[in-house]
This record gives sequence, C-alpha cells and structure tokens, in this order.
Amino acid sequence: MQQIPSGMNTIGLSILVLLIVVVLFAPRRWAILGMVAGVLYLTEYTTTNVLGFNLFPMRFLEMVGFVRVIVRREFTFSKLNGLDRLFLLLYCYTTIAFLLRSAEGQAYQVGVAVDAALCYFTFRGLIAEIEDFRWFLRAFALLLIPYVTLLLFEMRTGQNPFSVLGSGVMVENLREGRVRCVGSFRHPSLLGTLGASFLPLYIGFAMGKMDRTWGLIGAVLCAAIAVLANSGGPISAAAVGLAGWLLWPMRSKMRIVRLGILGSLVLLASVMKAPVWYLPARLSELIGVGGGAWHRSHLMEMAARDFGKWWFWGMSSTETSDWFAYTLVSTDQADITNQFLSFGLAAGLLAIVLLILLLVKCYESLAKAMRMIPPSLAKPAETELLLWGLGVMLAVHIVNWLAISYFDQTYVIWFIQLAAIVSISQLCRQSLSSEGTKPAMCNF
Repeated sequence: MQQIPSGMNTIGLSILVLLIVVVLFAPRRWAILGMVAGVLYLTEYTTTNVLGFNLFPMRFLEMVGFVRVIVRREFTFSKLNGLDRLFLLLYCYTTIAFLLRSAEGQAYQVGVAVDAALCYFTFRGLIAEIEDFRWFLRAFALLLIPYVTLLLFEMRTGQNPFSVLGSGVMVENLREGRVRCVGSFRHPSLLGTLGASFLPLYIGFAMGKMDRTWGLIGAVLCAAIAVLANSGGPISAAAVGLAGWLLWPMRSKMRIVRLGILGSLVLLASVMKAPVWYLPARLSELIGVGGGAWHRSHLMEMAARDFGKWWFWGMSSTETSDWFAYTLVSTDQADITNQFLSFGLAAGLLAIVLLILLLVKCYESLAKAMRMIPPSLAKPAETELLLWGLGVMLAVHIVNWLAISYFDQTYVIWFIQLAAIVSISQLCRQSLSSEGTKPAMCNF
C-alpha cells in the first residue's frame, strides 16, 4: 500500500463541519448517526497537532458529542452503574500504570484513555431508549449502501475513493490477486471488523418481525464489507457471529456449551505437539483463510516467554524488537496484533484481568436481562433477539482481538457497541422489572 501525504481538503472539512452541527444540535438519534457517519466518511490520515496531541476528525466529533450530552444532561456521572465504574477503572489504571512506568508515548496513552471516555460516555448518553439503538441500526443500514458502493469501486479499480477527502491513500494491496479494500480505515482487517461486528445485530433483526427487511439489507451489506476486506481475521470473526446464532436454540443451556468449549481446548492442548496458542495457525492452514495466523500464535508464545518482564506493570514496546525476525519499520518493534496483549504490555497482567472482568460483567448484565423476559411458545420477542445479538457481537470482538488490536477509528465502533450493551441491558431490566414479568430460563 502506498501512502501519499495529503491534508484535509474542502470536501473533508465540509463533511466534518456538517457532522459537528448534527452531533451538537440534532435530535439524539441523529447525533448517534452523525458520530458513526464520521467513522465511515472521514479518515485518520489528516491530523492537527495540539500540545503534543494528534487531533483527527473523530476526536473533534467525540469532543462535541461529549459536550452535548453533558450540557443537555443526557448523561450524568451521578448515575454511573457498575459497568461504567469498571470501565473507568480499566482505563484509569492502565493509563496511570503506563505513565508511572514509561517516559515515552505518554501523550498517546493519555489520548487512548480520553478517546475511550469521551466516546463511551457520549454513546451512553445518546442511547437513552432501546428504540434509539434500533432506529440507529435501521438508519445505519441506509448509510452503508453508498459506503459499500465505494468499496466495490475500490475493489474494481484498486483506487481508494476516500483519497478525495485528503486521506492520501492509493490502494496497491493484493492478496491472491484480489484487492484488499481499506475504505476510510487504515487496514483491511479494521474495515472488515466494521462488517463482522454489526453482522450479528442484523441477523437478529432478520429473525424478528418488526425489522426483517432492514435486517436482511444490513446483513448483506455487513457480509459484503467483511468479504471486500479480503482478510482472514474479519472472515473468522464473521464466522463466529454466525456460529453464535446457531447456538440460539441452546440459549437456555449455555453453561453446557461453555464447558464443552473449555473441554475441547483442554483436549487439544493435551494432544497438540505445539502450545495451544498455535491452534489459530493450525486452523488457518486447514481451512486456508490466511491472515497471518502464524504471526498471532508466535506473538503469544513470545509474550509467554517474556511474561516476567511485563506481568507487573507492562514493558516498553521497544523490548519486543527480538520477538520476530521482522519488525514495524517506523518503530522497530513487534506488531502487537492482540488487543489483550496490548493492555498487558501497557500496564501489566492486572490490566488484562480488568478487561476480561469487564467482558464477563457485560455478559452477566445481558444474561440478567434475558432471564427477565417471559418464556413464550411463540416466536421470540424482538428485545430477546437484540440482547442475544449484542452477546454474539461481543464474542465477535473477543475473537477478533486475538488477531488485531484496534488502532484507528474502529475504537468508535467498539465503544458504541459496548455502550449499547450497557445501556440496553440496563433499560431492559428496568422496564421488565417495572412490569413485574416472570423470569425466563435464558442465560449466556
């Protein structure tokens, strides 16, 4: 891939100004759509340095979004729930540990924490009703139609149409003779993550009555994005999404499923000649999806080898330069394609534990909401399908994090989905509790 330096031109600036106006002044649902439209139709290739912080278009949007929800009191810190506090603990601890340990990269690490807080709490404020998120998914499907059209143009011509925004990217990235589309993202796998992570939600729409047409449209578009990225990671993540919905009939017996998965991993670990973390590489060879699976497996082996160096409060990324025979040209360090390990190298084992605890608590929150939905012999309720789709979506991210760490505007996608899990599960529990419904036997 060839990059040509370019600043934001009039087109890109006009889109940014329009979206800022929408996020600040439009109704709440349109503000959500405006934030995510910035992910699709603006890029990170143009930045403005202010006091050592790189301000790219999404940072302007997340700042005005946060100002909006605070000024309008759409979100207040006096009503934080347990998941909100755990989220803050994760990023506060990770940032403080990094700042105490390292004298380099401090501005970047603070920027990561600020992005996380601004995005997450902005979306927590904007998703005030379950219908807010359902409306967003319907509108988002419409927004994806021109986006996928641009990706098809990129696939056919090898030229990135987002270069007209000042992104400065010309695509010359092929795999097995096919273009690996990038769109407005910085890597094909991150583009594919967009499609793979929303796919389970649209499958849930398609299985219901209210939004079946929107579900089919959204599912086709999301699958197209994952395929056009031509990357093994998103394809595997999308497959996880499909597998998650295949488990729908087992939703009342998920403990058996979890024990089965754990038992399978233990069995594989006992019979494999290589460590169990080489399983992705072996599966990649068998099904031929590619995607650098050996790199991911070897990365975990090197992290295990140097566990004593980073477990307490992390270690400098420059110390990973001997993990591979090759390194990132710009930084002379290993390419850390693992989100869990990224937290570990930044702040140690406790940061990974806090991240895993956040994920576990998200599933517990969804499970509590699902258990409150009354059992029915008829077709499942729309809310039940949405809650299950959110759980499957979370599984997609977890598996995807074993193959890549999010380093461009993909974090906005993750935080709107995380905020949706927290908000919708809480709203469901409050609504169903007020109705006095009888719990159903559903769990994760």
